[in-house]
Amino acid sequence: MTNRRRFLQSLSALAVAPVCAAEVPWKLNYMLASSMYGSLPLAEILPEVKKTGATGIELWPKKHGTQREEMDAIGHDKFAEMLKEQGLSFGGTTRYDLGPFKLAEEIGVVKKMGGTFIVAGGSGDYKVSPEQLKLNVEAFVEKMKPHAALAAENGVTLGIENHINNLIDTPDSLRWLADGIRDIPGIGIALAPYHLPQDEALQADLIKHIDQKMTLFYAWEYGMSCAKAMPKEEELQQMPGRGKLDWKPLLQALKAIKFNGPTEIFMHPTPRGIPILPTAAETTAEIVRAKKHLDNLIG
Repeated sequence: MTNRRRFLQSLSALAVAPVCAAEVPWKLNYMLASSMYGSLPLAEILPEVKKTGATGIELWPKKHGTQREEMDAIGHDKFAEMLKEQGLSFGGTTRYDLGPFKLAEEIGVVKKMGGTFIVAGGSGDYKVSPEQLKLNVEAFVEKMKPHAALAAENGVTLGIENHINNLIDTPDSLRWLADGIRDIPGIGIALAPYHLPQDEALQADLIKHIDQKMTLFYAWEYGMSCAKAMPKEEELQQMPGRGKLDWKPLLQALKAIKFNGPTEIFMHPTPRGIPILPTAAETTAEIVRAKKHLDNLIG
C-alpha cells in the first residue's frame, strides 16, 4: 500500500508539473504619458488611463502638457486621492526643463508620490568628432554619478532619453552611455525609436545592447516627423501601425531582454500642448488602436 501510494503521488506530481512550469506570456507594461492629452486637466485625463490599457500615468510639464504643474497646484495629497479613486499608479515625470543635473527636488516628489522614474536629456557638446563624442559621453556619466546615487537611494531611476540635437542622439552615443552606466544604480535609458534611424535591425540590436539599463520604452516612430504642422493623418504616422516601421523586431528584442518596465505609446502633436486628437475620447481611441497593433504582433 505504501509503494502504491507513493506511485500515485508521483503520477499526480507529474501531471501538475507542466502547469507549474508553464512560462507566463511576456507582454508590454503600458504607461500613459499625460502629454498625449495636451493641456487637458487631470480630472479629464485620469478616467481615460485604464481605457488605454495603461495601469499608471507619467506627468509632463509645459510646453507639452500642464499636468506636472497642476499636480503642484492642486496639492500632492489631492492628486494621490485622484489616483486612488481611479485605481492608478504614478509612474514618474519628464523634466527636460530641469535638465539632468537639477533633479534633486523632483526625485523627492516622485518618491513621495510612489513613482519610479524621471526622464531627462543628456548634457554636453555633441557637435564634435566621434572620438571626442565618446569622451564627452564618458564625462557625462561621471557627472551623473552623484545624481544617480541620490535617485537610487530614493528608489528612482533617471532615464536619459536619446534626443535630436543632444549629447545622446546617435546609436553610438547610446551604446557608450549604456556601457558607461552598466553598473551604476539609479540611471538608465529612455529609448525613443523616433530619434533613431528607422532601421528595425539596428534598433533591435540597440535594445539588446541596452538590455537591463532600459528604464522606459517609447512606442513612437518617425513617420513624417513632428517638426512642423501637417494634415492630421500624416502627423499620426508617428503612432505604431500607421507609419512604415516594422515593430516586430523591436518587440522581439524587448522580449529577449525580458523588458518589464513602462512602455508609452507616444507622439508629439503640432503645436505642442494640444491633445493628439481634438477630444479625450478620440485620443484614447487612437492609443487603443496602436496598443492593439503592438499586442497583435506580440500575440
